[in-house]
Amino acid sequence: MRSPWFNKLSVILGRGPPLSWLLVCFLSIVALIALLGSSTSNTLDFVTSSSKPDIYSSYRRLKEQAAVDYLELRTLSLGTTRPKELDLCGKERENFVPCYNVSANLLAGFKEGEEFDRHCGMSGLGDRCLVRPPKDYKIPLRWPAGRDVIWSANVKITKDQFLSSGSMTKRLMLLEENQIAFHSEDGLVFDGVKDYSRQIAEMIGLGTDSEFLQAGVQSVLDVGCGFGSFGAHLVSLKLMVVCVAVYEATGSQVQLALERGLPAMIGNFISRQLPYPSLSFDMVHCAQCGIIWDQKEGIFLIEVDRLLKPGGYFVLTSPESKPRGSSSSRKNKSLLKVMEEFTEKICWSLIAQQDETFIWQKTVDAHCYTSRKHGLPLCKEEHDAVPYYHPLVSCISATNSKRWISIQNRSSGSQLSSAELEVHGVQSEDFFEDLQVWRSALKNFWSLLTPLIFSDHPKRPGDEDPLPPFNMIRNVMDMNAHYGGLNAAFLEEKKSVWVMNVVPVNARNTLPLILHQGFAGVLHDWCEPFPTYPRTYDMLHANGLLSHLSSERCDLMDLFLEMDRILRPEGWVVISDKFGAVEMARMVVTQMRWEARVIDLQNGSDQRLLVCQKPFLKK
Repeated sequence: MRSPWFNKLSVILGRGPPLSWLLVCFLSIVALIALLGSSTSNTLDFVTSSSKPDIYSSYRRLKEQAAVDYLELRTLSLGTTRPKELDLCGKERENFVPCYNVSANLLAGFKEGEEFDRHCGMSGLGDRCLVRPPKDYKIPLRWPAGRDVIWSANVKITKDQFLSSGSMTKRLMLLEENQIAFHSEDGLVFDGVKDYSRQIAEMIGLGTDSEFLQAGVQSVLDVGCGFGSFGAHLVSLKLMVVCVAVYEATGSQVQLALERGLPAMIGNFISRQLPYPSLSFDMVHCAQCGIIWDQKEGIFLIEVDRLLKPGGYFVLTSPESKPRGSSSSRKNKSLLKVMEEFTEKICWSLIAQQDETFIWQKTVDAHCYTSRKHGLPLCKEEHDAVPYYHPLVSCISATNSKRWISIQNRSSGSQLSSAELEVHGVQSEDFFEDLQVWRSALKNFWSLLTPLIFSDHPKRPGDEDPLPPFNMIRNVMDMNAHYGGLNAAFLEEKKSVWVMNVVPVNARNTLPLILHQGFAGVLHDWCEPFPTYPRTYDMLHANGLLSHLSSERCDLMDLFLEMDRILRPEGWVVISDKFGAVEMARMVVTQMRWEARVIDLQNGSDQRLLVCQKPFLKK
């Protein structure tokens, strides 16, 4: 006999309860199970929970799966069976770079060059869509051939722009029917890049440029790098060279350098500090880079001083700095005099001059700045915290830093000593344990990609057999680099790729340690777009980034749209994170049209791999 309660329910619902009501009941039960099993008030605590193994790992996995099922069922209850794939953007956004909207910046009142600076709040992203490649885009040539020859359709430079460029550019590049060939011997300055590099080495007292490393020059910031030929030569000498140049709508130096597979990013000497910590580089180089160094009371030179390590070099090559005998050279003489007077204030010594090239060396004596009668004040400690696009300052940085060590006194060994690690606040056990993890990663889960990326024959139908080292990738962006262990493991395995090591601004600032190892790196807020052009990276790697960003203001869809923008077609994404975070990411990448696979590491942890490949979409 039915109870009165059941009879009333039957009257309300009828003989057969509607399917929607049963679905609501089921959702409520699943949600209740997930909530009762949670240790916090956050339903999605699996994103930020500890990864320490425990005897309840199977239960926790079931709880996480229940939460993911709840999200998927909630989507079904809203009437959508599958997330809609995103549309392609219009042709006008093929070379879209967020945060560099000059028109919007002008309307907002920015002037005196600041309209070309980075202003993320001024750039409306508009509708969410996938940035498409240009009509005739082709996959870049494999390294090292791709360093000297690129497809002209892959970059925004036309034949007319090429023909109207200066003589230096015409000597530097040869434009063919559908390719641009770079000839380093035909002259960046003087008789060729190699001669120019050798000249700089001789000016600082070396016999040849192959001795740069022995002299402590390991990392170089190339300001206004042209099309990267000087940097390409230094890279061949095992130096790490990072190009920074202003945003350009067409003919971009950064876009061309990255298309060649060379480290580069958009960066300005206008009103803000570059996103590098103090004492980052052994040399800063400017060859006709377009910066007027004596403007704004020398504040650009102060920024160079902040970036240079003690004993580091500032190399300036410019026709304007060369004194001449004619009356028209009075302005040039005045500029040189201003430079000489100001560099003395910041404790630089002019150690050599030859033709149009001047080389200053930064002092190794931190007390020099306070001993100068008309010197500049020292910055407060908070100025050196996290220099993420802070306004430029008129004070001297990092004189009290533990990292104030002359480049000539750097350890020559390839392995960091305990003393060096202690300077960076890192325990040697922690550092080498992290390195061992990445060594193991390359030998284990990275081998999953070997048949496709590091294969003996990674070719498409119709391609000729590739030349060694058979790499289909030239560069990797490590989006949460920590100590740079992935970069170090690549070098040990002799993979001929370079890594852009990104340290999130809200994570522990390990970038000084990464740069100390001679790696490329930068600070970045992943709630904002990265300062680069579309299609400039072959692979993106993110270990624990999604869990780290779970408490931030970032939108997961916006993050993956940005990843899609900077990843080239047929490029790869490898995400290592907790089960729940990976499942959330998997649902997002289906809307991006990426091919994706989740891999269980079978090690008893809740870590998963999400391996994705971006398709080559043309329509």
